[in-house]
Amino acid sequence: MTEYRMCARCVMDTSDPEITFDENGVCNHCHTYDRLVREHIVEGEAGRQRLEKLIQEIKRAGQGKQYNCLIGVSGGVDSTYVAYLVKKLGLRPLAIHLDNGWDSELAVKNIEETLKRLEIDLHTEVLDWEEFRDLQAAFLKASTPDSEIPTDHAIVAVLGNMAAKLGIKYILIGNNVRTETHLPSAWSEGHFDWKYIREVHRRFGARPLKNFPHFGFFTYYMRMIAQKRIAILDYVNYSKKEALRVLQEELGWKYYGGKHYESIYTRFYQGYILPVKFGYDKRRCHLSSLICSGEIAREQALEELKTPAYSPSMQEEDREYVAKKLGFSDEEFTAIMNAPKKSYWDYPSYGHFMEQPMIRSLVPTIKKAMALFK
Repeated sequence: MTEYRMCARCVMDTSDPEITFDENGVCNHCHTYDRLVREHIVEGEAGRQRLEKLIQEIKRAGQGKQYNCLIGVSGGVDSTYVAYLVKKLGLRPLAIHLDNGWDSELAVKNIEETLKRLEIDLHTEVLDWEEFRDLQAAFLKASTPDSEIPTDHAIVAVLGNMAAKLGIKYILIGNNVRTETHLPSAWSEGHFDWKYIREVHRRFGARPLKNFPHFGFFTYYMRMIAQKRIAILDYVNYSKKEALRVLQEELGWKYYGGKHYESIYTRFYQGYILPVKFGYDKRRCHLSSLICSGEIAREQALEELKTPAYSPSMQEEDREYVAKKLGFSDEEFTAIMNAPKKSYWDYPSYGHFMEQPMIRSLVPTIKKAMALFK
């Protein structure tokens, strides 16, 4: 059994089975954070010029079109701030929201109110609930920590499909280095892997997936060439604390209690299923990125981790609600929680193909070729 250890700089610990530490006790995630900051964050006048160049490229590519970029909106902090930012920068975005049946009432109100104030058009893609429920239930039965992957995959597919339909090159996303760098791959893997999703559903699902938005291996790489997904928050001095202030004071946005808790299922999955079944507290990675970015002190993060992810009474309410909505009895859901833990690597996936020595040796060449096409 691995001896318990926590990073000397952040709050990541050996609940990540793949974590490593240097001679000073600093973890690999912190070193990844530092590298990504060096590679993706440009400050001062050079950063301003880089942003201006990007905005001009987006405007040129979108000349003569109703919209020159797409943004995804969930009602959460990062995506809502992206909406605020792109309007401030003079772009013409179309907002895309994926309704997977789990939006909280507050998330819906946040989306409606902020987009109305910003005068941004909204397209909502509603998933076929019976299909999606079957797919989510299949992932819970598969016993991996990846049950949010169907939603994440569908979001990318819907954005890519709409960009192709409207001839829009730029998709501006809320992912960013400063607040989202410390997530271990062991805690969630296979977001772009349709083979993995399809195989889990084939083994544990009960109905065909006829309408679920998805993309295969080659479509993914072709779209990486034809479309540009830009982490726009890495082009500005993004601060979570400042974003919260701006959204609340200028857009009437209301906080929902935790990262990605705008979704009832995500709140329950991150706040209950992951820590109880797998021993993964996703607050660790979120707080660790904020520590590295200087937004909070390590001591503050440690204090926060002493408290439950959210109130035990709400956890019980969510457990009953989620189980019922997915068609599980209490006994069936308890059996899922007690089932042996599995991982992405226990199921067929493109990952197994990509790990073959010959394929791995070709990856650098493929990346260079794709960069030339872009």
